[in-house]
Amino acid sequence: MSSSTSIRHLRHLSTTARFPISISKAKSKLRAEHDPDKALEIYSSVSEQYSSPTVSRYAQDLAVRRLAKSRRFSDIESLLESHKNDPKIKQEPYLSTLIRSYGRAGMFDHAMKTYDQMDEFGTPRSAASFNSLLTACNQSKLFDKVPELFNEIPKKYGFFPDKISYGILVKSYCDSGKPEKAMEIMRDMEKNGLEVTAVTFTTVMDALYRKGKSEEAEGLWETMLENGCEIDVAAYNVRIMHSHGGGEPEKVQALIEEMGNAGLKPDTISYNYLMTCYCKGGKMDEAKKVYEGLEEKGCNPNAATFRTLIFYLCRNEDFEKGYKVFKKSVKVHKIPDFNTLKHLAYGLVKKKKMKEAKGMIRTIKKKFPPNVVNSWKKVEESLGLASTDANSSSSDEEEEAAA
Repeated sequence: MSSSTSIRHLRHLSTTARFPISISKAKSKLRAEHDPDKALEIYSSVSEQYSSPTVSRYAQDLAVRRLAKSRRFSDIESLLESHKNDPKIKQEPYLSTLIRSYGRAGMFDHAMKTYDQMDEFGTPRSAASFNSLLTACNQSKLFDKVPELFNEIPKKYGFFPDKISYGILVKSYCDSGKPEKAMEIMRDMEKNGLEVTAVTFTTVMDALYRKGKSEEAEGLWETMLENGCEIDVAAYNVRIMHSHGGGEPEKVQALIEEMGNAGLKPDTISYNYLMTCYCKGGKMDEAKKVYEGLEEKGCNPNAATFRTLIFYLCRNEDFEKGYKVFKKSVKVHKIPDFNTLKHLAYGLVKKKKMKEAKGMIRTIKKKFPPNVVNSWKKVEESLGLASTDANSSSSDEEEEAAA
């Protein structure tokens, strides 16, 4: 789709839903679709009856992320600006979704402009839209600007930041490598009678671990327990993440068991860390058992699961098993990144598995946008796999690569 054609199409997205589908079906399709133009078609087909801000935000964010990955920022602007003509723009939650989506794309100037236009649109301001602006700032990696906005905007417009606002401020300090400053904010929150949520505690604990301050991080964990803070799976996963790096699966397994004893269900992320620990220690059979046991534990493998396992299988030159894992990733629409699969392609050719290598590359070229496909064409040529047979049947290709 040419740029001008694409932009004309985007301007009418809100009114061209010729084949409306439910929001849940749209989300499912968007998660599986990597081509930005197809993602836009799916998003534009979401039925108007499901277009409330809270319901449609996730679908909108997914469409924007697909465009951002292809660096189609002008199309993102056209898409989001077209929504400003909707009468719902006077509703703060609706406008806030646009601010958040600009943040997803790293387009903070546009997010800020949208926030500044609220008076023009007649949209009321509260901590809700302010929180969307702060989040957009963090997502755009402008961490040092968040405290500046925090100090200026509430005073300018006459509202008070809430506990979520403070949590976003804490995150900005953590992401900029200043957990000590984040802890100062937490103490201020307690003095002012604001609840410090489990999410905020977990964010600071993670930042302390990352800075090598394990004792302080564990001390914060104890504070959470003492304060009666509701510990969740995400908090445990932070501790697991920083335990698995040492390559001691026993520690990770112990934390997973502790989580279960606390009445919490370990998730895919928990088991990914355990699997990675086994991989790093060269215990590939144990790693495979964790992977193969995910479903019986009520977990679904995610992109990180497939990326990690394929990477270590390739490192151990088990390319055939790596190819089987790749086929599974295709079936569940969680295909790993280019670099991971490039190593698999080279490994398959090294082992004379030419049919599998060709099938894998054909499948990837069908699933991804042109900028990714171009990289795979170069790999194909370097491996001598460029097809000269234009009559190969698509059914044969699918059988080879995703059966």
